[in-house]
Amino acid sequence: MKKKVIIGGGAVIALLLVIWFFSGGASDVQGEVFVEAKRGTFKVEVTTTGELEAEKSVKILGPSGLRAAQIWQVKIDHIVDEGTVVEKGGYIARLDQSELSDKIQNRQNELQQSLSKYTQTKLDTALELRAARDELINLKYAVEEKDIILSQSQFEPPATIKQAEINLAKSKREYEQAKENYKLKSQKAVAQMQEAAAELADDQSKFDFLDEIRKKFTITAPEPGMVVYQREWNGSKKGVGSTIGAWDPVVATLPDLSTMISKTYVNEVDIRSISQGQNVNVGLDAYPDKKLTGKVTNVANIGEQKPNSDSKVFQVSILINETDTTLRPAMTTSNNIIAESIPDVVFVPLECLHSQGDSITYVVKKDGLSFNKQEVIVGKINANEALIEKGVEAGEKLYLSVPKDMEAAPIAFLKEEEKKTLANQY
Repeated sequence: MKKKVIIGGGAVIALLLVIWFFSGGASDVQGEVFVEAKRGTFKVEVTTTGELEAEKSVKILGPSGLRAAQIWQVKIDHIVDEGTVVEKGGYIARLDQSELSDKIQNRQNELQQSLSKYTQTKLDTALELRAARDELINLKYAVEEKDIILSQSQFEPPATIKQAEINLAKSKREYEQAKENYKLKSQKAVAQMQEAAAELADDQSKFDFLDEIRKKFTITAPEPGMVVYQREWNGSKKGVGSTIGAWDPVVATLPDLSTMISKTYVNEVDIRSISQGQNVNVGLDAYPDKKLTGKVTNVANIGEQKPNSDSKVFQVSILINETDTTLRPAMTTSNNIIAESIPDVVFVPLECLHSQGDSITYVVKKDGLSFNKQEVIVGKINANEALIEKGVEAGEKLYLSVPKDMEAAPIAFLKEEEKKTLANQY
C-alpha cells in the first residue's frame, strides 16, 4: 500500500513538472510566442495610397480667343461648388472682365474714329466729284459756245476765223482733259472709300470679336455632369481667385463616373516590381467595408519628385473593375498591388527573421522542449511575410522573437553546397 502511494505521488509530481514546463515555467521561454511556417502561394504585394479620378472627362474651357485678344491670364471671379450636378448649358463660372473691358473700350474708341474717318472720306469724295462734274458741264457749254462763235465767223476775216477755230480746239482739249481727270478722281475716290471702309470693317470686326469673347466669360457646361475642379501644376485645385491661361484655359471638368481609375505613386525602390496588367485590391477610406478590384493600366517611365519629399516616385494608374455609384473623384484609396504570385513555397512572418552581422539571417526554431537558431536564405518579401528558400520546412514552429538568454547561442549554418545549389538555380 505504501509503495502504491509513493508511485502515485511520483506520478503527480511528474505531471505537475510537465504542466509547469509547458505553461511557461522555464524562465528562458516564458512569455514567448511562436508560429508555424506555412506552405502555399506567396504574394509579393506593393501597398500604396491613391486618389480616385474619372478615366474620361469633358473639359470645361474658358474663351478660346484669349491669345488672339492678347489676354494671357484671366482670374476666376466665381465658380459653383465642386460636386455640383449641372445640366448641359448650365452655369459653371464667371471670369474677371477687367482687362477685357479696357480692350473693348479702346476698340470702341478706334471704331468711332474709323467711322468718323469713313464719313469724312465719303463727304470729301462726294464734294470733289460734284465739283468735277460741274466743271465738265461748264467746259461742255464752253465748247458749244466756241462752236457757235466759229460758225458765226464764216464771213469774218480769216484771222478772226482762225482765232475762233483755235479757241474751239482749246475748249475741246480742256473738256477732254477734264473728263480724264474726272475718271482719275473717281478712281481715287473709290480707293479712298475702300481704304476707309476696310479700316472701319477691321475695327468693327475686332470690336465684335472682343464683344463675342465677353459673352464667353460666363462659362457654361458643355455636357451634363458633376463639376470637379481642375488641378494646378502644384496639386492645388482651381477656384475663386485662381487664373486660367491662354495656353491652358481649363476651368473645371465633368468626369464620366462610370469608369474610374485610382492614380497613385510608387517609390523608386518598388517600381521595378510594377507592370501593366497586374491585379490590385482596392479599398476606400470613405467606405472601409467596400472592397473593389482593379488592374494596373499605366506605369510612368519617368519619375518625379513630390513636394516636401526627397524621394522619387512614379505615377501608376489603376483601372477600377467595378462600376459603383458611390465612387466620387478625389476619394482616397488604399491600393494593394499584387506584383507576383509564387505557388507552393514556404513563407514566415517578418517578425521571425533575425540578423547577425550584415550577411547572416536566421530564425529560432522550437524543437520539442528546446529551441535552436537556424540560418535561412530569404527570397522575396511583402509587407508582412518573407519567402524562405532554404532553412525552414512547412509546419516547423518558429519564435517571433529571440528567447531570453539566446542572443549568444550558436547558429546552425547551412552547408555551402546547399547555398551554391540554390545560387545556381537563379
